[in-house]
This record gives sequence, structure tokens and C-alpha cells, in this order.
Amino acid sequence: MAAISQVQLGKQGITENFLATLQHHFKNHEIVKVSVLKSADHDRAKVQEYSEKILNHLGKKFTSRIIGFTIIVRKWKKAMR
Repeated sequence: MAAISQVQLGKQGITENFLATLQHHFKNHEIVKVSVLKSADHDRAKVQEYSEKILNHLGKKFTSRIIGFTIIVRKWKKAMR
């Protein structure tokens, strides 16, 4: 079973500090759940935009899946296409 960590995305949205925290979590975990709070635009289109921004920053070794208002980001050993 993969180690799972959780992070909350609040009203400030995706900042450099948030991205640094996310990268820090991936040093010890394979999967990070990003919970999008109501204060951070509770809109499904905005959640998709957040997911794309996170993946663009992290690189090709990462994939994401959106379930409700949670973005599940997974780190793979090999780069994905």
C-alpha cells in the first residue's frame, strides 16, 4: 500500500509556498491528496485548473485524478507521456 499524505488548498490558491510544501510531501509519500476548501473557489472548473497547474509545476513523473473537490496526485518512478 502506498503512503498517503494530505494537504489543503485554501483561499490563497496555488502559491510558491504551497508548491514547495507539496514537493516536500512527495519526498516521503507516493500519493498526496489535495483537498480544495470552499474558500478557494468551490467550482469544478477551477479544481481542474488547479490540477493542471500542480502537474505543470511538478513535472512528467506525476499524474492526477479529481474526485469531487479532492485532487489526488501520484508520483511514478518513470516519467509519464
